[in-house]
Amino acid sequence: MQYRILFVYFIFINLQLHAKVDTVYVKSSAMNCSLPNLIVLPHSTYTEPLPVIYLLHGAGGDFGNWMRRVPVIEELAEEFGVIVVCPDGGKQGWYLDSPELENSQYESYVVHDLIPTIDSLYNTRETSTYRAITGLSMGGHGALYLALRHPELFRSAGSMSGGVDLRPFSEHWGLPKLLGSIDEHPERWAEHSVVEIARRVSTSTSLIFDCGLSDFFLEVNRDLDNVLNERGILHSYSEREGTHNWNYWRVSVVEHFRFFAARFAGEI
Repeated sequence: MQYRILFVYFIFINLQLHAKVDTVYVKSSAMNCSLPNLIVLPHSTYTEPLPVIYLLHGAGGDFGNWMRRVPVIEELAEEFGVIVVCPDGGKQGWYLDSPELENSQYESYVVHDLIPTIDSLYNTRETSTYRAITGLSMGGHGALYLALRHPELFRSAGSMSGGVDLRPFSEHWGLPKLLGSIDEHPERWAEHSVVEIARRVSTSTSLIFDCGLSDFFLEVNRDLDNVLNERGILHSYSEREGTHNWNYWRVSVVEHFRFFAARFAGEI
């Protein structure tokens, strides 16, 4: 009987220490619909307000992509004591407000609806210093795009294999539907490309981004690195062997979480 009691006790402790995963629907005022978001919470022994990392999916993905493909996200939330929020950015929404499609207004959704809702529902540290954003591919562009345009919200941001300049890919991933023809609206394509935004804004946001040496987005990431260097904007950029796939991103996301944790702790 004694051994059975001990066994149940240890099971109870393990359950208590396991991250909690929620799905929360948040109303988009701009799109007049509710969108799902996956929330990963550390175990209940954290009583103080926690930092938040927003983790964005890529084109063709959804809010559950990260958890399905990289379940270690639960362990990272525990290790670093952070809340992880995985929004749904549409299959090809690019986390921007489309001038062409009324039902694709994801920048407004994240900025005006999602962040305030998360801060109201959970015990978060409600300042930009303790809020970070990163993502892969479409989500990598989206993370830097949102952070550079809204420095009051994010003091840390990253990108993994991000499509950080949309213009070389003007026929791909639903972009013409969002922005119109690049020939007819070249200014739109520039305004919505991270590389061009970085040319004209000043930022104190801590940036980390990386790309695989066999990735089709490698050159645009090198372009962004060059622009940031020319402008004297501090950032961390790295390249390593790899292509545009989950094997690459499973490594990158750990490095990004470490970077953000150090930023939250004031170490960088």
